[in-house]
Amino acid sequence: MQQESLKWGHYYHIYNRGINSCDLFYESDNYVHFLGLYDKYVSPVAETFAWVLMPNHFHLLVRVKMEAEFFSEVKPDPVINIVDSRNLTGFQNLSGLKPPHQHFSNLFNSYSKALNKRIGRHGALFERPFERKLIDNTSYLKQVILYIHNNPVHHRFCSHPLEYPWSSYLSCISVKPTRLKRETVIGWFDNRANFKNMHNQIIDIDRIEKYLKF
Repeated sequence: MQQESLKWGHYYHIYNRGINSCDLFYESDNYVHFLGLYDKYVSPVAETFAWVLMPNHFHLLVRVKMEAEFFSEVKPDPVINIVDSRNLTGFQNLSGLKPPHQHFSNLFNSYSKALNKRIGRHGALFERPFERKLIDNTSYLKQVILYIHNNPVHHRFCSHPLEYPWSSYLSCISVKPTRLKRETVIGWFDNRANFKNMHNQIIDIDRIEKYLKF
């Protein structure tokens, strides 16, 4: 079944796994390289609210920016959405602005080529197309964040999200600069204390998966 295209200005839970459940990451350098490519290809077109990289799959919570947000001086108008092409940042003009899904595809293709070369493998690395679910309410957003951060716990890589290095949980509780939309995430949980408290509770991943309609 063909996936619905990503739409400008919408929130999405994006996830994928290695083809035939093969590993995507073999060593720490692989995780670091993927995140570097993510910053190159995806950060210009989407805000990131949560992420986790597991050995053979990953999850992301993003908001695809509105087209007008690519302009440095003109603010997006919620009604008419007028933009001035002279202020376009990072793109020459609107006709050169690729559809959002293409930026994610470029990330996966670039990483696949790099990993294949690194470990001497051939062929597709990720399942296609990548999965995406539209998110349209704050309750769903919070459940996705809990689900993403607790994925390593569910798969028994650790006993608490704090112990897993390849997720956004550590950035959420840190004060170090980050591209992650940390303050927005904390705001959805009211405050940092409640954010931590919610993550300290035992999470029923199976129940959340049913809620998220996997």
